[in-house]
Amino acid sequence: MKAKFNVLVERDEDGYYVATVPSLPGCHTQAKSLDDLIERAKEAIELYLEVEKEIVPGEFVGVQVVEAETG
Repeated sequence: MKAKFNVLVERDEDGYYVATVPSLPGCHTQAKSLDDLIERAKEAIELYLEVEKEIVPGEFVGVQVVEAETG
């Protein structure tokens, strides 16, 4: 069986791409290239699902940019 997961991709201060799967708490990975990141994200999801058998996928609504004072 296959399932689709939304993956949030950001770039950190060291230039690595970081993938986070919002519907799977604690499921994240990083890589130097986007191609490697996508492969690693798939592996991370599959490993997560081997341990956590029951998941309740959330509905992706969107991404908002919020500006806040930093001090």
